[in-house]
Amino acid sequence: MQAEIIFSYFPELSEQQKQQISSLYSLYKNWNEKINVISRKDIDELYIRHVLHSLSIAKFTPFLPEANILDVGTGGGFPGIPLAILFPKSQFHLVDSIGKKIKVVKEVAEALKLENLSCAHERAEKTKGRYDFIISRAVARTKLLFQWTHQKFHQENKHSLSNGFILLKGGDLTEELEELKRPYQETGIKNFFTEAFFETKKIIYVPAS
Repeated sequence: MQAEIIFSYFPELSEQQKQQISSLYSLYKNWNEKINVISRKDIDELYIRHVLHSLSIAKFTPFLPEANILDVGTGGGFPGIPLAILFPKSQFHLVDSIGKKIKVVKEVAEALKLENLSCAHERAEKTKGRYDFIISRAVARTKLLFQWTHQKFHQENKHSLSNGFILLKGGDLTEELEELKRPYQETGIKNFFTEAFFETKKIIYVPAS
């Protein structure tokens, strides 16, 4: 069972969380046949390439109860849905500019009974509210994400990590991060997970201020 790889890295999961994670494959396989939100070749690698990849953020920093997290360009719900399962007392808002993708997010979240997750068909810069962290996976260059959403953070920090962007990226980011012209922290996901898929995958953290 592919979900077992998640349980091995996160042994503290409750039975409910294990059930929710185990349900992801059938939910996404079913929806992917109607609306293509995950590449066909990736659906059988869902737990490593999408779920575990998303949960690398949890290894980087845990979210506190009542934390507010915005997932920009969530696509089919990554990284937001796996993180909402892992942190049921934190609040997640997932946005994407493509309506059919948000339809899948809504349906999957309802099937999983994720009461700590909301979603909207909208562009990131139009999103209302204030957040502790903004998360995203390979949606746009870091400088653009910062320009779109840097004004959407709470001023007060609840976590030991200052409010900011936590971005899932891959490959050589030298040029992209140089153009940001802001402090950042780069962490290799291979520090958390041993699978070959993560060899070139990174977490980029950019403080909000």
